Amino acid sequence: MPRDIHWLVLTLGMTALFWVPYVLNRMVVKGLWGTFANPTAADPPLAPWAQRACAAHSNAIENLAVFAPAALAVHALGVGDALTDTVCAIYFCSRLAHFLVYTAGIPVLRTLAFFGGWGATVVLVLRLLGLA
Repeated sequence: MPRDIHWLVLTLGMTALFWVPYVLNRMVVKGLWGTFANPTAADPPLAPWAQRACAAHSNAIENLAVFAPAALAVHALGVGDALTDTVCAIYFCSRLAHFLVYTAGIPVLRTLAFFGGWGATVVLVLRLLGLA
């Protein structure tokens, strides 16, 4: 499997699992059957870390919607190389770090991790435009 696609697949799998921690907290707070029920205004709140994990998951999905097509386009157009492979790996690591530090409530590191993933996406877009 090409390295850029390898990192994209790992990123997809990781993002697909980000819901697990906050749903486990939902089970602790609301019970198993309460977790399956529709949410109501009377529901007890999730733990603060679980609320942050949910927000981090949403942010990961929003950013994946830009990164994934860029990575696929680089691959499909045959303009990938060691640089694009590396930025795909950086994107994966940045998004994992972002989820972990956001969930832990570490604000400055959260922002730095976000910009790592954003920068990786920018490099892919620049490559597609013939500028990198």
